[in-house]
Amino acid sequence: MSFQIGDKVIYPNHGLGVVEKIEEKTILGTTCGFFHLRILSNDTTVLVPVVNVDNVGLRRAITDEEVERLFHLLGDGKIDNHQNWKGRFKDNSDKMRTGSIYDMADVLKSLTFLAKSKSLSFREKRMLDRAKSLIISEISEVMRLTVLEVEDRVEKALERCFMMKARSAQRAATRAATAKPTPAKAVAPPARAVVPAAPARAIVTAPPARAIAATAPRAAAATATRAAVARRQARAS
Repeated sequence: MSFQIGDKVIYPNHGLGVVEKIEEKTILGTTCGFFHLRILSNDTTVLVPVVNVDNVGLRRAITDEEVERLFHLLGDGKIDNHQNWKGRFKDNSDKMRTGSIYDMADVLKSLTFLAKSKSLSFREKRMLDRAKSLIISEISEVMRLTVLEVEDRVEKALERCFMMKARSAQRAATRAATAKPTPAKAVAPPARAVVPAAPARAIVTAPPARAIAATAPRAAAATATRAAVARRQARAS
């Protein structure tokens, strides 16, 4: 990307600067061009090698149209919120190094939202302040507004963002509660068919063997007696 003297540029993690001079320097036998940037926030001068512009993320300041897009992003209700501190800090540090104002807006939203529920570490608090300062200073320069005016608009956009996120979370909880399945009622198992028991068969008890043996001689004697009576009657007649 090519810049001219007088261009307003953004140097990642330093903020808005102005290209005041372009010159060649010979260092260790190698000649290359350098942009002399005056950083507006602290009036310091930074030299950026021309061949290293893309690697360091040097870019032009955003336009008026991009400012409106930025405020829309700040208030859209979408927030990246990593629970793991190391993962969150790494992701946010990577975003800050890109120099993109939209990446810095993500950092500003996530850390501001997190700060509402817990205390930030010293490094995250410094990163939050840095992201907010860089965003406000760039918008202030582009829109020709005071820092306080821009800061007030940024705060309102963030509040709108947090309200939208809270409403979205509430709607999701309501949908989850509505979709919760009703516990199934316990169904009694079908009654088994009762099969009537077959009537018990009558059991005929056989007389004891001894009783049978005892009655046999008596029967024989009675038979003999009847025979003798019959013979006597026959003689008498």
